[in-house]
Amino acid sequence: MIRKNMMAAAAAVSLTALAMPAFAVSLRYANQGDLKSLDPYTLNETTTNAHLGHVYEGLTKRGKDLAIQPALAERWETSEDGLRWRIYLRKGIKFHNGNAFTADDVVFSADRVRATGSNFATRVPTSAKFVKVDDHTVDVILTTPNPILNSQWDTWYIMDKEWSEANNAAAPTPAAATTPSFASLNANGTGPFLIESHQAGVKTVFKKNPSWWDKPEHNLDEIVFTPISSDATRVAALLSGEVDVIEPVPLQDIQRVNSAPDKQVLTGPELRTIFLGFDTVRDELLSSNVKGKNPFKDVRVREAFYKAIDMNLIRDRVMRGLSTPSALMIAPELFTHAKDFTRPKFDLEGAKKLLADAGYPNGFEVGMDCPNDRYVNDEAICQAAVSMLARAGIKVNLTAQPKALYFGKSGKSGGYSTSFYLLGWTPGTFDAHNVLHDIMGCRDVATSSRGETNYGGYCNKELDALTDKILVETDKTKRDLMIKQAFEIAMKDWSFIPVHQQALAWGVSKKVKLVQRADNQILLYWATKE
Repeated sequence: MIRKNMMAAAAAVSLTALAMPAFAVSLRYANQGDLKSLDPYTLNETTTNAHLGHVYEGLTKRGKDLAIQPALAERWETSEDGLRWRIYLRKGIKFHNGNAFTADDVVFSADRVRATGSNFATRVPTSAKFVKVDDHTVDVILTTPNPILNSQWDTWYIMDKEWSEANNAAAPTPAAATTPSFASLNANGTGPFLIESHQAGVKTVFKKNPSWWDKPEHNLDEIVFTPISSDATRVAALLSGEVDVIEPVPLQDIQRVNSAPDKQVLTGPELRTIFLGFDTVRDELLSSNVKGKNPFKDVRVREAFYKAIDMNLIRDRVMRGLSTPSALMIAPELFTHAKDFTRPKFDLEGAKKLLADAGYPNGFEVGMDCPNDRYVNDEAICQAAVSMLARAGIKVNLTAQPKALYFGKSGKSGGYSTSFYLLGWTPGTFDAHNVLHDIMGCRDVATSSRGETNYGGYCNKELDALTDKILVETDKTKRDLMIKQAFEIAMKDWSFIPVHQQALAWGVSKKVKLVQRADNQILLYWATKE
């Protein structure tokens, strides 16, 4: 009996050795945020998109320089009138379960990504029709030209129609869902890694896909992702060698990490804009002592909030000099005429006068929502804003919570249940139209994807009409001037409060080589580890 058990154990060891190379390369990664759902249409958020981008793929991808490249689509062409895109799909690609990738999966994914519960409806125009031509060709029929149609498809991940329908996952999983769906706990993509195990919010293990259609640039056999929300614990895990990569490194710890002989901090500018927004839709705010009306519908109140917050002080004290205060809702690197805009100066006395003129000489009380594990010093930024607004007579009651709870409450799936909030946004197209349409467009989720991420519901029909013209304008000079005009309209409305572009800060073992893109996606399929 003992001999049989020893033989069985030896056989198990032998099988394990076959399954995992003797010198398997495992990269251990920690982020301040977690990975709650594996459904690629649940949460449109950079870190989640990056995690799932190891498993799922889009028709396009972005290279190390952020340029659009072919992926599951090997090429595409447009008709002369711009109303039809023909997409030619790669042949011979398999999903992780062995199912063949075909045009049926693209048509299915186009419907699923626009269905109720999806947080990615803007990836595909509402009126666009996806028509299967043959197993590896799809036509996209548009009602108006869209020269940047495929610019967001790198994070519109294609799902397996057969697998989804067989597992009752044909509908997307809403971020606020209380019961996990099959697709939120399991994944079946075409990407360079597959999911071996997933404990939502605890640990996710990725294994190399030996049958990936493309040529790997990484040398990893395994990625182990562990969320570590505590800044101190996350830095300690890097310094002790418990993990190989962390994001972000707290600004106050950058020098400490760089002082370690075998660790370093990769820094650089990020294209994300951090901003504050107001509920300008409801007749009465959800969280305020003002009853019967909404103070944020008064442009003077919005201007007062803007002028009461000292962005230079936030840069110097909260961000330790590692941020760039912004005049616009888009990074200056992404808009030609950004240099023509200057940020209105901090003016506390002016803010108090504006509030008094609006009928609030003693200020008022309002609730604020803020994530505490999503952006660099996000909660600290909100706390600073609370203190500054208090000097103008505004009492702000701050609710700071993990991103899953924050997005579930304040975003689309939570019914936009916020009065005043902090959010960060990197335009998926790296183009101003995305900001004007998704963040600043009039919200109408019942019939359109416009304003899907406009948590406060700001609406200006003149801006919307201009945004629609910007989408179809092919003359760059004319288009840039139209974008400038659109931002001028929004600034006159004091529609949002741009805060800054934050700096990237990734902590990395010197044994690991990474590609740092300005969109802050840590993509480990380009990573190598000694």
